[in-house]
Parts: sequence; structure tokens; C-alpha cells
Amino acid sequence: MKKASFIGVSTTTTFYMLCGVLGYAAFGNDAPGNFLTGFGFYDPFWLIDVGNVCIAVHLIGAYQVFCQPIYQFVEAWARSRWPDAAFLNAEHTVAGGRFSVSPFRLVWRTAYVVVTALVAMVFPFFNDFLGLIGAVSFWPLTVYFPIQMYMAQAKTRRFSPAWTWMNVLSYACLFISLLAAAGSVQGLVKDLKGYKPFEVS
Repeated sequence: MKKASFIGVSTTTTFYMLCGVLGYAAFGNDAPGNFLTGFGFYDPFWLIDVGNVCIAVHLIGAYQVFCQPIYQFVEAWARSRWPDAAFLNAEHTVAGGRFSVSPFRLVWRTAYVVVTALVAMVFPFFNDFLGLIGAVSFWPLTVYFPIQMYMAQAKTRRFSPAWTWMNVLSYACLFISLLAAAGSVQGLVKDLKGYKPFEVS
């Protein structure tokens, strides 16, 4: 897990920094949100298609990871609120008993996906929303909790050099996340000024 996390975070950081730093250095505030098609060029088509497939695979997996806690929270809350409701607690086995299906899970999760898809269509500010979600989730999920878990597991002494530098790293990443969130909010505010729902441009 440690090696997989290191490879995943290092790869993601490298690509994001390349796009962000080099894109800003080359184009400043006029850097497009999509480097593959943002300049108006759609050739070679195969490269655009490969890039879009990679984005789809990445976002489908990320969506599942980020939605699981929301699903679990709502399902646990509903079951504790209405413990005797048959619809909430029913489990049906399918495929010869290999899978368990809950009608409540099926309806609730499908409704959640439909609502989020509708919101995404009504407010098509993909880059700014994605930036805000990434900024808000980066520090707690990628930095703070892993560092705290490591220090608890390794029994790191408070105010030792390792403890101090891990906290310096954590607070530096928090500061960067706050700056990124502020930039995303500023982009959303700018986009909303001239936005009219359901109007085709």
C-alpha cells in the first residue's frame, strides 16, 4: 500500500505540476482548461480519443472512491432512523447467492448519480468544480490523514524532528490547498457572472 500510494501520488503530482506550471509559464491566465483541445486543434484524433478515455477511466474510478463515504453515511443514517423499515433493510441474493442486492441501495445510489449528472449538466464549469473538489479533498485525504496514521503507527514522539517536519509538510500542503480552493472559487464566480442555464452558446 505504501509503494502504491507513493507511485500514485508521485505520478499525479508530476502530471498536475507539468500541466499547471508549464501551462501557466507558457500562456499565463489564458492557459486553456483542456490542453488537448483548448487551442482549437483536434488533430491527431487518436491522441484526443486516448486522452479522453484516460480522463473517463480516471474520473469513473475517482467518482466511485469519493462517493462511497456519502453512500455509507446516508445508508447507515437511514437504517438507524427507521430500523424497522423493510425497504431499507431488505437484502436479496442473486446469481445463485453470490451477490446481495438491496432495493434501497439501488434506488438511493441511482438517484444520487442522476442528480449529480443533472447538476453537472446545468452547471457545466467542469474545470473549476474539479479544481475545487480536488483542492478541498487533497489535504485531508492525501496528506493529513495518512501522516497522522503513520505517526500513530510509528509512535512518533511529539516535537521530535520527524514529527516537526511531517507537520511542516502537512501545513504547507494545507496552505497550498487553501490557495487552490480560493482560485477555483474565483473561477466559479467569474463563470457564473455570464452564465444562463440551458442556453446554447
